[in-house]
Amino acid sequence: MPDAEDVRRVALSLPDTTEKVAWSMPTFRVAGKMFVTLPEDETSMAVRCPKVERDELVLAEPEKFWIADHEAGFAWVRVRLSALEDEPELADILADSWRQAAPTQLLDNHPELGLPTAD
Repeated sequence: MPDAEDVRRVALSLPDTTEKVAWSMPTFRVAGKMFVTLPEDETSMAVRCPKVERDELVLAEPEKFWIADHEAGFAWVRVRLSALEDEPELADILADSWRQAAPTQLLDNHPELGLPTAD
């Protein structure tokens, strides 16, 4: 089961990512845009997620995903770290959030982090 240190390590391994404390919690940014936070006691993370996909995730896996009240109007979803299966799942979620915040030129420079292919 991944923990907050795994989130930190994987997030910081993504190109042009920095860590900054904001609102008394660790946040991770790509090119200055936030793509993940470690709120409260660092047992969950908040990541970027389009609202339509976010709602589908929460309905499909409510034990893993939920929407914090103060984030309901934004394209973010919370993820319980204890509900993640393994580090590859964590890495996929973080890379997806990173892609949503990264500028086009950075995405073009890192095609290995491109959009997931359909199975």
